[in-house]
Amino acid sequence: MSKVAFIFPGQGSQYAGMGKDFYDNSETAKEVFALASKCSGLDVEHLCFEENEDLNITEYTQIAMLADEAAILKVIEEKGFKCEATAGLSLGEYGALIAAGILSLEDAFTLIRKRGIYMQEAYPEGGGMSAVLGLNGPEVEEACNKVVAELSKPVSVANFNCPGQIVITGDIDAVTAAGESLAQSGAKKVVPLKVSGPFHSELLADASSKLAEALESIELSEEKIPYVTNVTADYVTDISETKGLLAKQVCAPVRWQQSMERLVADGFDTFVEIGPGKTLAGFMKRISRDVKVINIDKFEDLAKLEEI
Repeated sequence: MSKVAFIFPGQGSQYAGMGKDFYDNSETAKEVFALASKCSGLDVEHLCFEENEDLNITEYTQIAMLADEAAILKVIEEKGFKCEATAGLSLGEYGALIAAGILSLEDAFTLIRKRGIYMQEAYPEGGGMSAVLGLNGPEVEEACNKVVAELSKPVSVANFNCPGQIVITGDIDAVTAAGESLAQSGAKKVVPLKVSGPFHSELLADASSKLAEALESIELSEEKIPYVTNVTADYVTDISETKGLLAKQVCAPVRWQQSMERLVADGFDTFVEIGPGKTLAGFMKRISRDVKVINIDKFEDLAKLEEI
């Protein structure tokens, strides 16, 4: 019997047209997109389905991604498929919280809209991110710490994605200097990312504070399914900790590799990636070759669930 976890991708996987075939083939999906538009005050269908420049701006990317993920999730649940644990990368964690029964769709859409705005507004001038390929976490962290000491400007790890792929974030000068140092010390490649700010760095502390304030008025439900948080790469056993973790997640590293290693160690052997693209499946190939990953991006992908 397979032990199944639902996982949800973060920014970078979005594309124009995502979710359209679910919208066209499922009344449930259509209702989810309509609710996302109502809660956010945006035309989420236009954002997701049609070519537009806004889709890659975080203020809009976040609600678009979550609408797509939530619509697919609800169709999967409607068909009777369930999981025993869930996790999501960065904004994908909100999809996981919906799957876990902790956040209602309305509250999730309202929160992610605010999160996107706060992160957009908090972008300091001159922030940046780079992907570092071929080195491990301690090596990257050491290089970042040296640059911080030399320049007195922040640079740190944003994402532990998988073995050999780590993302750094912070002040653009510090990110550049750390990248040069890492290239000299054996990184296969250092790739500057096309982002408009330093995600998951201390420079987003203001966004974290505003999100914490917004979370105060949200009522969380007791989880029906265990979920693993980005911040600690562990299960959240006390629901009262969730709001603090979501606020901290904005400016703390995403421990995705460690989160997946935790689930694999607990016997999870089947992972269903819900949302656009195959980013998480790619990471999982580097994390564990012993598990199965199914991507549900298109309506026709639902047939893959019969393989579980």
